[in-house]
Amino acid sequence: MDAGNLSARSPSLSIRKHRRRNSHDDNLDRFIPNRAAMDFDFANYMLTGRKVEKESASPYSPWRESYQKQLAEIFNVNRPRILAFKNKPPTTPLDGVKEIPTPSTASKRAKRMRDISQSSERTLDAPELVDDYYLNLLDWGVTNTIAIALGNSVYLWDASEGMSSELLSTNNDIGPVTSVKWAPDGRHIAVGFNNSEVQLWDSSTNRLLRTLRGHGLRVGSLDWNNHILTTGSMDSLIINNDVRIRSHNIGTYRGHHQEVCGLKWSTSGQQLASGGNDNLLFIWDRSSNQRLHRFSDHSSAVKALAWCPFQSNLLASGGGIGDQCVKFWNSNTGVCLNSVNTGSQVSCLLWNRHEREILSSHGFDDNQLILWKYPSMVKLAELHGHTKRVLHMSQSPDGYKVASLGADETLRFWNVFGTPEVTKNVKAEEPFASFARIR
Repeated sequence: MDAGNLSARSPSLSIRKHRRRNSHDDNLDRFIPNRAAMDFDFANYMLTGRKVEKESASPYSPWRESYQKQLAEIFNVNRPRILAFKNKPPTTPLDGVKEIPTPSTASKRAKRMRDISQSSERTLDAPELVDDYYLNLLDWGVTNTIAIALGNSVYLWDASEGMSSELLSTNNDIGPVTSVKWAPDGRHIAVGFNNSEVQLWDSSTNRLLRTLRGHGLRVGSLDWNNHILTTGSMDSLIINNDVRIRSHNIGTYRGHHQEVCGLKWSTSGQQLASGGNDNLLFIWDRSSNQRLHRFSDHSSAVKALAWCPFQSNLLASGGGIGDQCVKFWNSNTGVCLNSVNTGSQVSCLLWNRHEREILSSHGFDDNQLILWKYPSMVKLAELHGHTKRVLHMSQSPDGYKVASLGADETLRFWNVFGTPEVTKNVKAEEPFASFARIR
């Protein structure tokens, strides 16, 4: 068969070598492999890492040896390196070869190189703030409005407009205010008082809607689960209140022996974490109203609680001055996954909703905020500015900014979790734009 008639060759199940037209036509040599002639047994041995000698060719494949030799000669191929990786492939570009960044790698690199400001971008005065570690006096609602309790009053600060207003003010018989928590709708707000009452307010009209009673001492912790408002008190009780009905007390959790200073519902609304001044941490089941787990690993008050946004059964907890640890729990199994000693009192924990990071706020002795990489718990940044202990933190609705409340009577804002990505309105490309149109 000559070179000019290569396209007319007949099919064959064996390996055929085209005859050379002359001594200068070496480039016309072709080998057409078929499955019967390929050494799959040897390939399997090499892929599985077995150090064995090659067996002789089997009777049913007479072309095997000649095919292997000719293939190696023509293509100068080292067969073992093709069929098996003995070493891990390089993770960095080869010397002299520049890596061409793709949009995905470029965005990942930009996230790794995120600039974290070491100073607060704004500071507001917070006079008459009650310096009490066990209270929760700050919350950032979904309408971008911050509620802060100062003495006997609650003030609202519009983070978009930078304007403040007074929601309520009471007397010493009821106050001071001991806790605040926005409802999920961003309009209604729950306020706990020193006299054991909890009030519901409409922030749009500055009107008191109702008063909830049931505790015997001050209410220092609050959290919402849809229309259920859960309250924790110095009387060691936890009460679930259905704010839609007159008989609002629909369940009471008993287990703590001292003040309940931390409450946090999971994202699913099925599990409630509670921490107390008795150094105990509980996880409660919503459907059965029963206790799932009781943890006594902390050696000081447990106020800081945070459910992970990217792993529903992961809970972080922080201990007070005698403990100083951040612990991570599997709420399904009850296993403590990790414990990290931060070196100072832990007052609050916030997860980054956009990266695998967690932020902790601290009291004695450094009064700082620490950003950690999860799960390695490597410190990414330490934020200083407060001159006294940080009592509480709250996160903006978009999850990027953090407000911290300190005993130095200041409210500081930090751009710690990055900057929101600005999406441009790009005109959608017309489908089949590259094809000629029929006019």
